Amino acid sequence: MAKGLEQTAPLWAPIRVAADWLHQAAHLLSEDRLLTSLERQQQLRHLLQTMQQQKATAGSLETGIEHFLKVSDSYWAGLFHTYEIEALPRTNNDLEGSFGQLRHHQRRVSGRKAAPASLVLRGAVRLIAAIATRMKTFSAKELSTVSCAQWREVRAELKTHQLKRDQQRRFRRDPESYLSELETQFLQLALPH
Repeated sequence: MAKGLEQTAPLWAPIRVAADWLHQAAHLLSEDRLLTSLERQQQLRHLLQTMQQQKATAGSLETGIEHFLKVSDSYWAGLFHTYEIEALPRTNNDLEGSFGQLRHHQRRVSGRKAAPASLVLRGAVRLIAAIATRMKTFSAKELSTVSCAQWREVRAELKTHQLKRDQQRRFRRDPESYLSELETQFLQLALPH
């Protein structure tokens, strides 16, 4: 045991340095900390700057620290949304759990074993509505204050998705007639009037 510790002694200092930095980052991002999103950003930015300046002290783990810095930088823009928006799922697993709950609810409501196809088409709207209504019951007055312009934009987007799915279905059912119809439309556009 003593011989093993003696031979691995040079490896322990870099591990302590890197582990300490990672524990600090995890602590800063912990839900238990009562910090604002801005305070978290500032403290994590300071920690990342320290890591950048002192990464050589991590010895053989320096490449791992560089990778951590690179990934942190690439995710920075979306890293703090979960602290700004109450009840937003904090991790991908939590988000997938929300999708699973919605699919389960849809199956229970419809009585079908599989989630309805409309869930794919309108899933984004339904997921947001399901999460929001779980957090709070909305009154008619609150619902009436929704921007009609934004509502129309969402409806137009959903209609566009529906048209695309309809075209895909038509193509799968009868590709020859679908393609000949497209060819006819193209020729009508190409010919001078």
